[in-house]
Amino acid sequence: LHIEFEYDKQKYHMKDIIIGKVYFLLVRIKIKHMELNIIRREQAGSGTGGQQYNESETLTKFELMDGAPVRGECIPIRLFMSSLDLTPTYKAINNKFSVKYYLNLVLVDQEDRRYFKQQEVTLWRKDIG
Repeated sequence: LHIEFEYDKQKYHMKDIIIGKVYFLLVRIKIKHMELNIIRREQAGSGTGGQQYNESETLTKFELMDGAPVRGECIPIRLFMSSLDLTPTYKAINNKFSVKYYLNLVLVDQEDRRYFKQQEVTLWRKDIG
């Protein structure tokens, strides 16, 4: 399996639309379906002495494709984020707190094996003035 997952940008405002494409360059496994997940990872604490708290939460699962793709196929992606409960990305605030978001592309084959491709994205609050 060889795929390319591309989307229009790396930084989105919280009510934005994720637009992208998945290209299937080589397909030698029987894919059952493909989905796109948005994952929020929160990290709190200093990390010294086991005082670090980590939590991951899947905010949405969006099915992109049902059935087996063929070589050369291109699947479009359009995911509206306005209905999701999102916060801005925070990175290492006082080295004690961070919130990060990831786009997680998941392919499931006929034997229910899961293949992942994950990319971090930055979310920001759009000033509505």
